[in-house]
Amino acid sequence: MTPTSAPGSELGRARRGFTLIELLVVVALIAIVSATVTLSLRDPTELQLQREAQRLAALLETARAESRASGLTVSWVPKGLKSGDDFRFDGLPRTLQLPTRWLGDPVAVQVENATAANPGVSLGPEPIIPAQRLRLQLGDQSLVLGTDGLSAFDVVAPQ
Repeated sequence: MTPTSAPGSELGRARRGFTLIELLVVVALIAIVSATVTLSLRDPTELQLQREAQRLAALLETARAESRASGLTVSWVPKGLKSGDDFRFDGLPRTLQLPTRWLGDPVAVQVENATAANPGVSLGPEPIIPAQRLRLQLGDQSLVLGTDGLSAFDVVAPQ
């Protein structure tokens, strides 16, 4: 038998283990994947609260548009008069039936600058309404939904 390479040469030695570069690449890939997975996992309470806020913003804008179109004074009030209602729209025509319940667990709502005479949110019929903010809370998560009076209701940064 003829050896294929001389003893002591690079080809003659059996390669064992990994190089430092290979180990660093693997560790970096594991770190990137674990960071991506960690960031993609969201708190279900936070997700539900954001979904409820987006739905409420859409409902408020629907009622606001109906108020302007019909010339009726419309307001949104948390905790409706009927048992089982989580909120209600006052002043809408009976032909327009908007939801009165949250999709999931009941959300606690605090209307900023609410008074005893007006405990809710004024939606019109004027095209420009007062600036208004609602603080929504579910468990330990909270967010603020508001408008400057001209733009649509949307999630805003807390002050």
